[in-house]
Amino acid sequence: MHVATSFVENGTSRIAYTVVGSGPPILFIQGIGLHGAGWKPQVDELSATHTCVYFDNAGVGGSQPLVGQLSIRRMAEDALRVMDAAGIESARLVGHSMGGSTAVECALIARQRVRSLSLLCTFAVGKDATRLTPRMLWVGLRTTFGSVRSRRRAFLELVLAPGDLPLSERDRLAEELEPIFGYDLARRPPVAMKQLAALRAYDPGARLSELAGIPCLVASATHDPIAFPDSGRRLAAAIPGARYVEFPNHSHGVVIRDAKRVNALLREHFERAEQERSTSHAPATGQ
Repeated sequence: MHVATSFVENGTSRIAYTVVGSGPPILFIQGIGLHGAGWKPQVDELSATHTCVYFDNAGVGGSQPLVGQLSIRRMAEDALRVMDAAGIESARLVGHSMGGSTAVECALIARQRVRSLSLLCTFAVGKDATRLTPRMLWVGLRTTFGSVRSRRRAFLELVLAPGDLPLSERDRLAEELEPIFGYDLARRPPVAMKQLAALRAYDPGARLSELAGIPCLVASATHDPIAFPDSGRRLAAAIPGARYVEFPNHSHGVVIRDAKRVNALLREHFERAEQERSTSHAPATGQ
């Protein structure tokens, strides 16, 4: 399948986006450092029944060079511009990690454009992503220093659950993940630190209660060292009516490592959300 990239101006630079498939629209929003094509495990399946739209965040992939300061609000506005350019009035928003926070902000500033929210490995507040636990300190040092091979293997510890893959197979996985992530796992793109700072500053706080009425799924992974399940549970608790699901035996890379289950969960959520919407908009009947 030939996939063409389009561009939309955001006032200071341009944002690269891609549309694949046909049907009810889904907007996929990526996390720190990854290009939009990181959603390939989802798009390959869901584009058979949906119009799948993904994009490179400012400073990533085709959306370079980065001009100006980054914030979650700015990234949300970019996401809405992509919807405009793609001719999409409203969509199902799916975000992973920082992308989940961006999806939340989209719903807060343009509620009418969000048919449902799917927040995968996301945070109640951005600073949860920067908690410096002993594990994160150790992994962080090893992703920064050492040989290329050792840095790749250390990075995989953020993606994989303990015991998920034998050490002997991790070099192969690092190669397979490079086109999905959009960079060599040993060399995280410079924009990642700016994105992390933007995420750290993001705190929707009491505004999360404003999302009442938007069908929302929050999904965490039990062994995620970045988006802790307790943060996901707090996020779900703060959004009235949100549903919480946890993937056991998985980590931050669950969308890649168990795409089949993630995609099935997304399909179920989309169907449930549309049923809820049709019920809530159904005309009143006499008793």
